[in-house]
Amino acid sequence: MSARSTRLLVGLLAGAGATHFLAPGPYEAIVPESLPGSPRAWTRASGVAELALAAAVALPATRRTGALVTAGFFAAVFPANVKMAYDWRHRPAPLKAAAYARLPVQIPLVVWALKVSRSAADPRG
Repeated sequence: MSARSTRLLVGLLAGAGATHFLAPGPYEAIVPESLPGSPRAWTRASGVAELALAAAVALPATRRTGALVTAGFFAAVFPANVKMAYDWRHRPAPLKAAAYARLPVQIPLVVWALKVSRSAADPRG
């Protein structure tokens, strides 16, 4: 895994984390109702988590663990994507397609984070 790929993952995490605070509405809308607490609290918590993961992946000393936890995080937020797809099932076709397209995107995100983790453990990587 290249240094560029690692930087892109850091950028994705940092950008997503920041938008949880700059534009929280869309994130709050997809917080599953079954979670205790308010959608705002979950949105802030996930934003903090993404920012912390970005920092962990950015630092060579914590990259391996940070990327492993990132893979778990990407899997953990999958229920929010399912909720979004369900909630958007009656929206216009382009929006519905975008919501449904998010579902399989979690798989390459998890794989990407795992590859970054493996490369961090490899002294050549």
